[in-house]
Amino acid sequence: MDLYEPYEKLVRIVVLGRVFEVPENNLLLRQLQYVAPDIGSGRYCWNGECRYCEIGWRKGEGAEQPALACRLPGQEGMRVTRAAAEIRYNMSDALAAAPRAED
Repeated sequence: MDLYEPYEKLVRIVVLGRVFEVPENNLLLRQLQYVAPDIGSGRYCWNGECRYCEIGWRKGEGAEQPALACRLPGQEGMRVTRAAAEIRYNMSDALAAAPRAED
């Protein structure tokens, strides 16, 4: 079974100030798993009940919006500005290695 929905290209997202290239047409939590495989061993329920994937995000200059990464399709140019502790923990190595976003 393939973890990812079919995609043709990678899109750029910014997570907590770090730049990542992730597969288009996927839910954000799967996109995060693409760059941080430890997401797969996290305590996520993947159905929106546990809230371990709660984030704040914005697009462009818009206001931050709350969401669950397991329910939100990731999109080119989105910025994850806040992430639950479980995501930060599972992404710690990827966040440390990724380049900083230029604002």
